[in-house]
Amino acid sequence: MTGYFVAFEGIDKGGKSTQADRLADELNRDGRTVTLTREPGGTELGRGIRRLLLEEPGDVDPLAELFLFTADRAQHVASVIRPGLDQGHVVISDRFSGSTIAYQGYGRGLDVGDLKRLQRLATGGVTPDLTIVVDVDVQTSRSRKESDIADRVEGDDNSFFERVRQGYLEMVKADPIGTVCLDGRLPIDELSNRIYLEVNRRLESEKGAP
Repeated sequence: MTGYFVAFEGIDKGGKSTQADRLADELNRDGRTVTLTREPGGTELGRGIRRLLLEEPGDVDPLAELFLFTADRAQHVASVIRPGLDQGHVVISDRFSGSTIAYQGYGRGLDVGDLKRLQRLATGGVTPDLTIVVDVDVQTSRSRKESDIADRVEGDDNSFFERVRQGYLEMVKADPIGTVCLDGRLPIDELSNRIYLEVNRRLESEKGAP
C-alpha cells in the first residue's frame, strides 16, 4: 500500500466530522487525491448497519453491537480503505478501530484484548498512519447536543461517555507518535489549521523517506 491513512476519533459532538471534511478540502486544494469516508456508513452494507445500530429504537446487546460494527469495518476496509491506499490516496476516515476500543471496550466493558484481536482480523492488519483524537469533555459534548436529536449511542449517560473519553486518552498515552490529541474546544479555524499542518508535515516526511 502506498497511500496514507488518517483516522479521526473522539466522543460525539467533539467536532471530528467537521475537521475530517475540512482536512479533505485542504488536501484536495493542495492537489492530493483524497478518499473521505466514515464509519459506520462508508459502504452500502455500512449504511444498513448504521440504520440498525444508530437510528432504530430499542436496546442492542453489547456483543451484537460489537459484531455489527466490526462487520461494517471489514467491508469498509475491503471496499474503500484498502483500494484507496493501494491507489496512493490519502484516505481520511471519520472513525475507525479506535472507536471500537473506546466505545465497546472502555464504554461497554468488553475485554480490550479480545477487541484488538478481533479488529486485526477484520482489518487484515490495516491501521491508520495517524489517528487524530479531537478531544472534548463530556459537558462540552452534551452542551452541543441540546438542539439535536440524539441517536441510540448518543443517548447513553454521562458516565458512559466519561469512560469512552478515558479510553481515547489511554490510546494517546500508549501511542504518542501515531496518535495526536487536539483540543476540540478550540475555534474551528484554529483547530483545522493545526490538523492540516500536522498532517502535511507527516505527508512531506513520508515523501522524503528513502
